[in-house]
Order: sequence, then structure tokens, then C-alpha cells
Amino acid sequence: MADYKGRFVWYELMTSAPDAAIDFYGNVVGWGSQPFDGAGQPYTMWTNNDVPIGGVMELPAEAAAAGAPPHWLPYIGTADVDATVARALELGATVLVPAMDIPNVGRIVIVADPQGAVFAAYTPANPSEEMVSDGPPQVGQFSWHELSTTDHEAAFDFYSELFGWEKTTAMDMNEGGDGPPAIYQMYKGPSGPELGGMFNKPPEMPVAAWVLYAKVPDVKGSIESVSGSGGQVLNGPMEVPGGDMIAQCMDPQGAAFAVHSSAN
Repeated sequence: MADYKGRFVWYELMTSAPDAAIDFYGNVVGWGSQPFDGAGQPYTMWTNNDVPIGGVMELPAEAAAAGAPPHWLPYIGTADVDATVARALELGATVLVPAMDIPNVGRIVIVADPQGAVFAAYTPANPSEEMVSDGPPQVGQFSWHELSTTDHEAAFDFYSELFGWEKTTAMDMNEGGDGPPAIYQMYKGPSGPELGGMFNKPPEMPVAAWVLYAKVPDVKGSIESVSGSGGQVLNGPMEVPGGDMIAQCMDPQGAAFAVHSSAN
């Protein structure tokens, strides 16, 4: 199977209304759902063609009390969670949820990177071929992982040190316009395809954050479902280099996400 280390292997939505979120994303992306009994609290898995790809749970009360809004949490694979979090702390990260074992699932830790974006490092107990693929993302999978941050160069160095990420191509989103360059840096893991991009967030964006792109058959149809199901379209639809279409959105509970469809 493909190596999971440095790859995005699970996607978790923490939300104020899990049942409503399940209905919303079922309409927008087409996911199914399946209860999971081993988390010690109510937990539902997202399924794509009956294959689990992530989960949804109630936003913990302590997180909500601290001001955390509903959000998507990406899990990044590592061979050693404890070594990863120790190095992350040395590099200026903050541990939000200490490393813990979940029986028959694996070991995880939730961390805020030095710029404040939140992610989980994860060593799966039973890595599966469904977690990673070297082929093109399929409809219903997450196809792109975008980090909007305060310092994309420093952020890249951090993730590269932890997960072995490598720079691929970069483009200036402000090419031909007034003002300084606005670099969008794309990256890949130590194996496999390109994973996503990172850039310096605009001032109006309140915090550094990961935005996860779900692959859909048709972005225009999906954003109609977003609006019709109580969500918001924040940006798009728009065409990106190569002809694909994307749109950034917010679900009814306030979690940001994006949709992506291929040109062919």
C-alpha cells in the first residue's frame, strides 16, 4: 500500500450540530454516514462509497467555551506521534489535546502550529489502502489541502520538518497587479502526489486555518446545494489554472470548507 506518512489520512468535523451537518454534507458532497462506537463519545464516520474517510462529532464544550468555532480538522500521518509532537513543541507549536491512544484506531495528538492553524498528527493502528492513494482524487474524497497563514515560508518549514513535505511549484496570485507578490506555494509529501498549497492570508481573515477541498462532480451544482441547505458561498465559483472549478463555502454551523470539480 502507499505510505501514509506525511499524507492526509483522516478528516474530522467538530460542530455544534452533528445531525444537521450530516444532512448538509450529504446534500452537498454526497457522503454517507456510519456510527462508530469506539470513541468513548458519540461519533459518526463519513463514508464515500461505503469507505470511511473521516468523522463528525460534537464540538467539545471546553473548546466552544474557549471560543473555538465549528471547524474541520485534518489528520496527518506520522510513524511516531510522540516524536512528532516533541519536535513540534521545539519549533513553537502548542498542544491543544495531549497525545492519546484510541483502542483499535491509533494514537493522535491535536496541535496548533506556530502561526495558529490546527491539525492532528496520527499514527493509525491499522493503516489501510483506503487512507492514501497515489492516483488522482476521486469524487467524494478530499482533493486539496490549503493553509492560509501569517507566514507561509515559516509554515512550510515547520510542516516540512515534521512530515517531510517538499515544495513543488509556486505562483504569484498578484501577478500583473499592484502591490507586492502574493505567493501561493504548492507542496507534496515524501511520497505520492501534490497535496495542496499555502499562502499568506489576507488581513480580513481572522486566523490562520486549514481549508479542505472536497471533490464533487460539479461545483456549480454543489454550491446551489450549499445555499439551498442553509450554508454560504464565500468565494466562487471560479476557474483555476488547468480549468478545474473551485468554491470556498461555510456550512450552516459556521465551519469553512471548499468544493472542487475537475475540468474533465
